[in-house]
Amino acid sequence: MKLKNSLALLITVTLVGCTTPAQKGVSVPLQATRHNTGQIGNVTLANWGKKTGFNFIISGVPDGASLPLRLYTFINKGSCQQPGTVAYEMNDQVGTERQAIRGWVFSRSAPVELPVLLASEHSVVVRTAPDSGNLDIFCGDIKRAGSVN
Repeated sequence: MKLKNSLALLITVTLVGCTTPAQKGVSVPLQATRHNTGQIGNVTLANWGKKTGFNFIISGVPDGASLPLRLYTFINKGSCQQPGTVAYEMNDQVGTERQAIRGWVFSRSAPVELPVLLASEHSVVVRTAPDSGNLDIFCGDIKRAGSVN
């Protein structure tokens, strides 16, 4: 329980620290898949003009994931429950940074404006590298309801 409380505090600090009143963002809780049971995560989306920035924080990955940890990220059309095709791949870089509180952070960007993502149903997927099983480990539905100030 201590880990979850520490990660929840870090997510809160990250959300507050990453947005300003002039810069609206969207917070998307990440749900662990059956391959990553018991883990928690969050991604904050920020409007970067013609791009959308994604700041991820996750508590962990499945046992046996190869180090250094490489994670692949995708934006799919549709929801986590009813996924569609991949709309955007965010895999120019796949590295992550280990955190002292036992978790991982990483940032990505997608070549699409945030309002476009919010205008229709999309989900964000986090996947392990091929040498770690190529498993979907987190999914989160992108929706306007998650807006943060």
